[in-house]
Amino acid sequence: MRVVLVAAKQLALAKSRLAPALPSNLERATLAEAMFRDVLAAALSARLADRVAVVTSDIRLIGYARAAGTLVVDEEFPRGLNVAVRIATTALRDAGATTICTVLSDIPLTTGADIDTALTVDPAAQVVLIPSRDCSGTNMIVRTPPDVIATQFGRLSLVRHREDCRERAISCQVVRISRPALDLDLPADLIEFARTPTMTHTFRNLDRLGLLHG
Repeated sequence: MRVVLVAAKQLALAKSRLAPALPSNLERATLAEAMFRDVLAAALSARLADRVAVVTSDIRLIGYARAAGTLVVDEEFPRGLNVAVRIATTALRDAGATTICTVLSDIPLTTGADIDTALTVDPAAQVVLIPSRDCSGTNMIVRTPPDVIATQFGRLSLVRHREDCRERAISCQVVRISRPALDLDLPADLIEFARTPTMTHTFRNLDRLGLLHG
């Protein structure tokens, strides 16, 4: 069973590095919610996913996930992204998952086709890594079996994931996909995102905030 796992922080704690562009906690939380909705829609549209799951401690996001019919792993309180993913990975593996594609919730241009690509890019690879634009971070990771390595999201995660695979002699493939590569972490990312209008919740949210018109 192939599961797409959307991992999301609590809204109140999300996107602090966007404070120079979005000083209000409420604005940042609203943007994080919009991005989550876009990523969740992409996960639900992936043809090759048998199930979609969400791990978060945020009550509002849990409500969205349940209304969409996804599996929900309630983190209960913020434990850090990697701990949350580990908890979800264990629960999903025990429920029969053989492959988990973990998708971060701040890559709103991601589509179901991108997730399908990640799931099929190299059937021989136990780990498939989809990097951020600067190839320092990991925005999506596919693991077969689901716990073949632990996730190490955060600074220089791509390097750390690859090194872990090398040390364990685990087959690993890095595949650049343009849409999931754009994560909205910094004000410069918002500028890049705004270059091309999209029918996303995220674009509409930034438009309402007046951030798309200079």
